Amino acid sequence: MQNFVAIDFETANGKRSSVCSVGVIIVKNGEIVDSFYSLIRPMPNYYAWFCQEVHGLNYSDTDDADQFPEVWIKLQAKIHAYFPYIEEGEVPFVAHNARFDEGCLRAVFSEYEIAYPEYNFCDTLCASRRYFGNSLENHQLHTVSAACGYNLTNHHNALADAEACAWIAREIL
Repeated sequence: MQNFVAIDFETANGKRSSVCSVGVIIVKNGEIVDSFYSLIRPMPNYYAWFCQEVHGLNYSDTDDADQFPEVWIKLQAKIHAYFPYIEEGEVPFVAHNARFDEGCLRAVFSEYEIAYPEYNFCDTLCASRRYFGNSLENHQLHTVSAACGYNLTNHHNALADAEACAWIAREIL
């Protein structure tokens, strides 16, 4: 896979629409060409204890952050600079456990009543299970990225996780 956008969301609570940060790595012709990270004021705007324990973000981190539509406009402009036709499925989004990240994207689009463009998603978690089978103790992001030669530090930071996902995608997709 030579052209794709690796994406990762963190959420504030159990609702998929509660994205509180997004990280993106843009890969063109097999090379990382750009990145994007932003905090997002979640909707609904509250933090569950469990989520805070996972990613370390809380209300004070995102209280002054932009809401999703403003962040998405900035992110979309960056992506479109490299891939003008991403909505038509020309270039996929890649995520580790894409069901979660695509679910977040669909939910937050719905929350803000934005038409969803039916992005094409590829899943490095599913690809890892096919590629590595039982040779790994699990298929969690940090385990798979290590098996692909990438040392994931700052796990559960959306940009760090997106970069690990991009590395995995370049190795096994």
